[in-house]
Amino acid sequence: MAIHLAENTYGSSRIHMLRVSKQQGRDDIREIALSIRFEGDFEGAHTRGDNRKILPADTMNNTVYALARQHSIEPLENFGQHLIEHFLTYNPQVNRVVIEASENIWNRLPHGGKPHASAFVSGGSEERTCFLSGARDGTQARAGIRNLAVLKTSKASFQDFKKDPYTTLQEDRDSILSIVIGADWLYSEEDAEFGPLWHAVRKMLLETFAEHESHSLQHTLYAMGDAILSNFENISEIHLSLPSKQFYLADLAPLGMDNPGAVFLSRGEPHATVEATLKKNA
Repeated sequence: MAIHLAENTYGSSRIHMLRVSKQQGRDDIREIALSIRFEGDFEGAHTRGDNRKILPADTMNNTVYALARQHSIEPLENFGQHLIEHFLTYNPQVNRVVIEASENIWNRLPHGGKPHASAFVSGGSEERTCFLSGARDGTQARAGIRNLAVLKTSKASFQDFKKDPYTTLQEDRDSILSIVIGADWLYSEEDAEFGPLWHAVRKMLLETFAEHESHSLQHTLYAMGDAILSNFENISEIHLSLPSKQFYLADLAPLGMDNPGAVFLSRGEPHATVEATLKKNA
């Protein structure tokens, strides 16, 4: 029986780093995590134990640190492109470099009514993400957001849904909508203004969520994706994942009290999840 090596990659994962940029009277910080994967001619290492074409993962890590010293890591996409260019330039055995990166958000602490110059507070679990796949004929860039929790107490309902003998959920004309936004979008340009675009997309996702008259998770997802594709020419597709955190009205009748939409309890797990990808027509 003939055996051959099919798809294979190798690399380094979870390369963590805090980058501090000091300026006159002000410090800026970026906390990121990176993963790097190489695709290429590595059959000899698998079949013969020949490591002459294997760049060690330790060297990959050191390259990240060295280039972070030489270049800004904001935005993530540009820093990833520097890494891809470096690895492809010095490693002819590599056909493609894939970079996955995420950034933990830090905000400045308030001090005397102004943002502090060098003290920060975590922005919670929200992360900025990017995914780059680069070969010698070009690079494809995706950006995204993870764990962005949002909630609204109006402009949301869920009615006229399909029911069967096991359905117990009641229709709701005025519900709390609480979701955790996960989104990633594909740029149609390699040299887009990644930093401003990321902030603009995040802002539009939040504004659309807040103002949209939602009839379901699906309805909200489509409105958010449509807003992005309709307003950003250099974004060709967007994938959205919206798990929901459900709240239900607490029954205070046993306590001799009414509850006119004031006290809610978290339902916890399980939770509903909707995912979809929207693309512009060719």
